[in-house]
Amino acid sequence: MRIPVGRREQRERMLRSPWWRGGGALLAGALPALTFPAPSLWWFAYVALVPWLLLIRSAGTARRAALDGWLGGTGYLLAVHQWLMPSLHVFIVVLAALLGLLWAPWGLLVSRMLGGAPSVTTAAAAVIVVPSGWLIIELARSWEGLGGPWGLLGASQWQVPAALRVASVGAVWLVSLLVVAVNTAVLLLLTPGARAAAAVAIVVCALTVGAIWTWAPQPEQSGVARIGVVQPGVVSGPNSVALRFARSEQLTRTLAGRDVDLVVWGESSVGQDLSRRPDLTARIAKLSREVGADVLVNEDARHTGTSGRTGIFKSAVLVGPDGPTGDRYDKMRLVPFGEYIPARSVLGWVTSVGKAAGEDRLRGTRQVVMSVPEPPRTDGFTRSPTEVPAPEHTLRIGPLVCFESAFPDMSRRLTRDGAQLLIAQSSTSTFQHTWAPEQHASLGALRAAENGRPMVHATLTGISTAYGPQGRRVGTPLGTDTSGAAVFDVPLASGSTLYVRLGDWPVYGALAALAAFCAYEGGRSLRRRNPVERVGAVGPKAEVRGP
Repeated sequence: MRIPVGRREQRERMLRSPWWRGGGALLAGALPALTFPAPSLWWFAYVALVPWLLLIRSAGTARRAALDGWLGGTGYLLAVHQWLMPSLHVFIVVLAALLGLLWAPWGLLVSRMLGGAPSVTTAAAAVIVVPSGWLIIELARSWEGLGGPWGLLGASQWQVPAALRVASVGAVWLVSLLVVAVNTAVLLLLTPGARAAAAVAIVVCALTVGAIWTWAPQPEQSGVARIGVVQPGVVSGPNSVALRFARSEQLTRTLAGRDVDLVVWGESSVGQDLSRRPDLTARIAKLSREVGADVLVNEDARHTGTSGRTGIFKSAVLVGPDGPTGDRYDKMRLVPFGEYIPARSVLGWVTSVGKAAGEDRLRGTRQVVMSVPEPPRTDGFTRSPTEVPAPEHTLRIGPLVCFESAFPDMSRRLTRDGAQLLIAQSSTSTFQHTWAPEQHASLGALRAAENGRPMVHATLTGISTAYGPQGRRVGTPLGTDTSGAAVFDVPLASGSTLYVRLGDWPVYGALAALAAFCAYEGGRSLRRRNPVERVGAVGPKAEVRGP
């Protein structure tokens, strides 16, 4: 359909206006946020970048393309992290604008590959190079100091079985690559002269997913673990820590007689150092005896770590019928501004405008795989509390705390170290009525699929849930409006996924593609420059000799 001349001129004027264009870039960059929970419009991810790509392609200059990339990246981060606004207030805008600069080079890349009328060769290369550029941005901002890998585009596909199978081969990185590749191909379908290459690219993406679905190795079920999750719900007031502990006790007792293998409490479920509070330790040990299973709690308290440092740690602590088993994991990756202030001497003022950490938490030094003994038998005999179970009668668990479940490499390390079950202890209490709880819980599906190991996501206030080794949800989750306990029959699995074996190979492939592109562009620039230099050196001499 042909656009009327008047409307076309009006659109062109708006695109030339820096204000209209800037606002359009912010909005276009924010659109992909609709693909994540809570909206969960996962299908929209495959076209959500097209308006942003179209805007960048229309940039008349490299400077404008970089600006469109930066503003779009800022809009993307603001939309995906909008639940942080009550905590960081206006500072979230500053952070988004700074991190949005990562998309400025991507804007230049998009303009170079998709601007004008790309040839068939350029169009085919764009389907590789543009997604590779996006993936390197995701890698860069996945560094803990820049906020961690929250809102990676591939994570929007957490409930799509085919995408979860792709994640088992190349983690969330490979899913992101394919999603951006489809967006790029859709844009090229709108470009005369590049439609054939775009159609071929879409077919190749579909065949790749089909091949992975057919041939990628999958874990084999090797048993079932019954995991009890305790979610006390929102507890407020001046004595909230003690009240939450008491509520968790009450809920844990409801699991007695249900043959659970392990009980899991959420992040910061214990506000005291158990080594200094024998009364609290005794209460949890009593619960373990009543339920017939160890209890994995989470301390948010001051204590002296294994490195000899004293400060506030967030720690997963395993407590059995006789007290702490000795298995303890201190959280290694902390939430910037939430649990520590980067460069506090410079940015400490943030605590005056938001709910940033008043005191920095300390980090653990290594990941830990814990061994949970076999629970009491149901054939009329029970194991003595002092009996040491054989290795084959233990469940090996890999704990993660809070947003550590967003890091693919941490779950992979635990799996390679022998974890049979991944467990994330989280809170998200501060963000109870936002998209954050659902976004956080959805990450468990990806980590489970990537590693071929089930994952339990236990929280204080929801959403608590569990996923099988292929990333599919197990049982009924505990929502943010629930205070209760649930038992999840989690299927265990043996075997290894390709991601566990090969690691982050899509990232290295993207780096190689960008390196090849830069080498080609550099050589092309040199070839264009050399003839000009020769003409400049020879031409004047010929003119002098001529007369």
